[in-house]
Amino acid sequence: MPSAPLIELRNVSKRFGGVRALDDVSLTLDTARIHCLAGENGSGKSTLIKIVSGVYQPDEGEILIDGKPVGKLDPATSIAHGVQVIYQDFSLFPTLTVVENLALNSFLREGRQRVDWRRARKMAREVLARLDVKLDLDATVETLPAAGRQIVAIARAMLADARLIIMDEPTTTLTGREVERLFRIVRDLQDQGIATLFVSHKMREMLEISEHLTVFRNGKKVTEGPISEFDERAITRAMTGRDLHQGRFAAPHTTGKTPRLELRNVAVGDKAQDINLTLMPGEIVGLSGLIGAGRKAIAQAIFGLRQDMTGEMLVDGQPIAPASVPDAIAAGLAYVPEDRLSEGLFLTRSIRDNSIVSSLARFAPRLWLNSDKAAAETRKMFKEMAISAPGIDAPVGTLSGGNAQRVMIGRWLMTDAKVLILNGPTVGVDVGSKEQIHGIIQDLTRKNDLAVLMISDDMPELAANCNRVLCMREGRITGELSGAALTEEALDAALSKETLGEPA
Repeated sequence: MPSAPLIELRNVSKRFGGVRALDDVSLTLDTARIHCLAGENGSGKSTLIKIVSGVYQPDEGEILIDGKPVGKLDPATSIAHGVQVIYQDFSLFPTLTVVENLALNSFLREGRQRVDWRRARKMAREVLARLDVKLDLDATVETLPAAGRQIVAIARAMLADARLIIMDEPTTTLTGREVERLFRIVRDLQDQGIATLFVSHKMREMLEISEHLTVFRNGKKVTEGPISEFDERAITRAMTGRDLHQGRFAAPHTTGKTPRLELRNVAVGDKAQDINLTLMPGEIVGLSGLIGAGRKAIAQAIFGLRQDMTGEMLVDGQPIAPASVPDAIAAGLAYVPEDRLSEGLFLTRSIRDNSIVSSLARFAPRLWLNSDKAAAETRKMFKEMAISAPGIDAPVGTLSGGNAQRVMIGRWLMTDAKVLILNGPTVGVDVGSKEQIHGIIQDLTRKNDLAVLMISDDMPELAANCNRVLCMREGRITGELSGAALTEEALDAALSKETLGEPA
């Protein structure tokens, strides 16, 4: 007789006010199976995770674990049954060491008042050996790269006797080689009898790692089945309810035009050296490479966030050396950071306030805000960026990832920017919003003679949107792909030449 499913949800519904976040959803998670959960922002994925982990209680339906109904599933009960959730922020203690993060929960569960450090180090070494990775046990977690922090989170889950590990967007901040290592770890976990629920927006990753796929849309389960029954187009159609079509970007002819941005023999501290880069009007130029290659340092230096840049920078042929962000904005530069939540947006403030913050001089020339003008300009941007929200007074913190990103990009339209730097332009954005944002960027570039520097690890994104892509390694530009040579396969090959060391 086949064993009962590890976890089974039967006809589960969950409401928040008048909104049905989950609507009559049934889902089976089997032991030692890699299951992928897909859907756009707001489709119900996060609500389901919180129900399985005991954070939310369903309004209707029932939950079974090992075939037995669970009357009330709270976080402690969920953990006791072997459910562990690894969120995007990993929920680690950044100022504690690797061994402290790994041992703390185990000792707390045992009710220990004193730490047995010899045992703690033995536990840490053994669990990392099970993952076949090496980490400096005495390194503080905040010094680790994202891939290293993720390994600590997975190891901690294993020490809690995990039977199901839920990974929420686990590859958002990982490079291609780091994703490969994560997938190897997930398969090793499967060999050890541990199931994984993999929540992702990235279709290629779903197809590569999962055995079974479930797709949500508007709180409902719209389809599920073995991964062999799906391809990218079928997943996209299930997630969005339509087929998506994005044409490849073609840059205009720029012969005889003055470059929008030039970097000549630029160095940024010890992060980048010998950088020579030209962006022409109407161009979208990609910048890719492993995390730590120096891409972010270059972007920050251009935008006046770093003061350790040497060499020469020109905008529209005029030398500039921005000593601050206001200097960079005045020169026509704009920057959308990768982490919009902590670096880019004021989450409790309205769409209007977030939109005008970089161009306040236009709306408050005498330190008195012209509210009517600010509202009118924001409504115009709101329409151009196709933002879905109740109105311009809605707090940005209530928006989906795609709409929040539109606000970030739209903010710079109101500054008449000449150069737009996009660091991870669609990180954490669902597939439908991603296509729309790409289309908006391409249209703005063509219409406004804008020059865009697109920093991304997403090979399909770079291949579809850029007319040239520069590859970086160890702080230097090592190559350029353009025209017919610019393909996803060529980009993967260029970056696969990198060597990925173990986190330290």
